Amino acid sequence: MAGIEEAKFQQNSPLRVRTHKLFLGAHICFRILTVSATVAAALMMISSSQTIEVYGIKVQAKYSYSSAFKFFSLANGIACGCCVLSMFIAFPLFCRGSTTPLRFFFLFLHDLCMMSLVLAGCAAATAIGYVGRYGNSHAGWVPICDHFGNYCNRITLSVIFSYLACVFLLMLTIMSANKSREIGVSE
Repeated sequence: MAGIEEAKFQQNSPLRVRTHKLFLGAHICFRILTVSATVAAALMMISSSQTIEVYGIKVQAKYSYSSAFKFFSLANGIACGCCVLSMFIAFPLFCRGSTTPLRFFFLFLHDLCMMSLVLAGCAAATAIGYVGRYGNSHAGWVPICDHFGNYCNRITLSVIFSYLACVFLLMLTIMSANKSREIGVSE
């Protein structure tokens, strides 16, 4: 019986190598996409500014006037830095082939924390962006996007990039969770 299992393992060996390479390629690709999306989101948010003149008075809209937008930029910056760092740490581990389910569990935790951080930033920016675009008649807040169109469009694009980064981090989380499910429980 052991000979049959051994033959099965050897038979599937090229398939396992191919699957491992495919997993490594997808993992690195999603990390690069995450870094790109978070950098784009943070830079677009930080560089969003518009000045208009209303009744002879210059009025400026900047991301730094909102604590939610500051948090959004910081969350994307932190997620970007941590993803770059994890890419440099994870790549040698994958290439050596000495990956254990426990290492994938730590990557799972890392990706889950980064996804939570980016999602929290997205939620904060979306809430403030909604109020900026549509206002709130009950609170007496008027929409500002009809006056600051370029500013609002840049904010919207920034939030879209960040939601894309959240989807990429979700994919990384699912991939790491799938690989880490092989952890054995000792009794």
